[in-house]
Amino acid sequence: MTACAAPTAPTTAPARGPAHPSIARATPWLLLAVALAGCASAPQAPVPPMVDAATEPAPQPTACPAALAPIARCLAGEDRQGAYYLIAVPQAWNGHLMLHAHGGPALGAPRPERAVEDLERWSIAVRAGYAWAGSTFRQGGVEVRAAAEDTERLRRIFVRHVATPQRTLLHGQSWGASVAAKGAEMFTRTETGQRPYDAVLLTSGVLAGGTRSYDFRTDLRVVYQHLCGNHPRPTEPAYPLNIGLPATAQMTSADLQARVNECLGLDKPAAQRSAEQQRKVQRITDVIRIPASSIQGHMAWATFHFRDVVQHRTGGASPFGNLGARYTGSGDDEALNAAVLRYRADPAAVARFAHDTDPTGRIPVPMLTTKGIDDPIAFVELDHHFRQTVHAAGNGERLVQTFTRHSGHSYLSDATYATLFDALLRWVERGDKPTPAGIAAACPAAEARFGQGCAFVPDYTPAPLESRVARRERP
Repeated sequence: MTACAAPTAPTTAPARGPAHPSIARATPWLLLAVALAGCASAPQAPVPPMVDAATEPAPQPTACPAALAPIARCLAGEDRQGAYYLIAVPQAWNGHLMLHAHGGPALGAPRPERAVEDLERWSIAVRAGYAWAGSTFRQGGVEVRAAAEDTERLRRIFVRHVATPQRTLLHGQSWGASVAAKGAEMFTRTETGQRPYDAVLLTSGVLAGGTRSYDFRTDLRVVYQHLCGNHPRPTEPAYPLNIGLPATAQMTSADLQARVNECLGLDKPAAQRSAEQQRKVQRITDVIRIPASSIQGHMAWATFHFRDVVQHRTGGASPFGNLGARYTGSGDDEALNAAVLRYRADPAAVARFAHDTDPTGRIPVPMLTTKGIDDPIAFVELDHHFRQTVHAAGNGERLVQTFTRHSGHSYLSDATYATLFDALLRWVERGDKPTPAGIAAACPAAEARFGQGCAFVPDYTPAPLESRVARRERP
């Protein structure tokens, strides 16, 4: 494939708070997205100046979470872009850094407590001997590249003010897996020619990019509205459901939860719902193929996060659509497909959102992924799409995917992650590429140290994403 020169991206550092708030910034980003879309092998853009950590103040000592206090020292700070961060270095440090990109994303301003919560959840890295560093990101909302920049800035702060690690493993969890994947594409060399990341670990990842990973949430909104008709209510101003919520709407999370419970009774055990409520719940779970327990969360994402995307990331137009999607499993699919509202994704919004969120697979280091087969938040079929993307970029040999029998999303087990850490490090250090079977066989040794939790299924292969989420027209 013929290479072409990459255009220069806008480098203005966003102010603290939501980035890209105005349509005025849409044009340069859109031009960049279109140019990159037409040049799949475009060279990496220069490291943005905003990632320069030369003037960043040194992190200050802080108390570690109670469980880690006996075995580690912690440092904390706020970078000059407004992101809080936390660093933990174990007393018995193995010399390697686990750089963490958190899931979510949360909406609203960053808060330092988020980094503490992340370290508490991922304390397995410190207990396994790794230094750990995690950023809150400088803003809330769905902006992947900015979060990747914040993560890279933290790595540089660690190197400048703490130590130079022997190896740096970039870990992304859930939505943070898309941040890590994008960051590994964006930052492939430092100014001295070294690789900033030696390998990438993606756990429970949202790995099909924003333009595909959230299709089912658009589907959920239209099917829910067809069945419930209360979001919005007939007495309220109508708006396109694919914008999530109008910018001026005053709805809160509690308000949305009340409406969903009013229609579906999700706040009650199934046996205590009315027959009509249970019928509607069953219809949604059959058509959208999500468990009832996750409906409320996905509705919140399709409301508040969609609004964030449209209002702050794509210039007021929606990148989400369902034209051409055919829904099945309802018992009367003809009636359902004739009744649901239909929306066309805006081409410019799709291009801009794709540039920010969609992986290209151009990652030059080893990649290891894991996911529970029954993950209710990030479908396992997303990993099939990621595999296709990586192989299309010519990096298939750098990717190993593993799957487990876990049905959770936010955390699988200590033994699972400790096994993956070891396998990825051996791959980097010795060139010993892991296999799903080898990882499954090695996991019981981690249980002896970190407790039960091994559930790898080495021969599992996920189905294509289109087998789970309806195909649709795309700009």
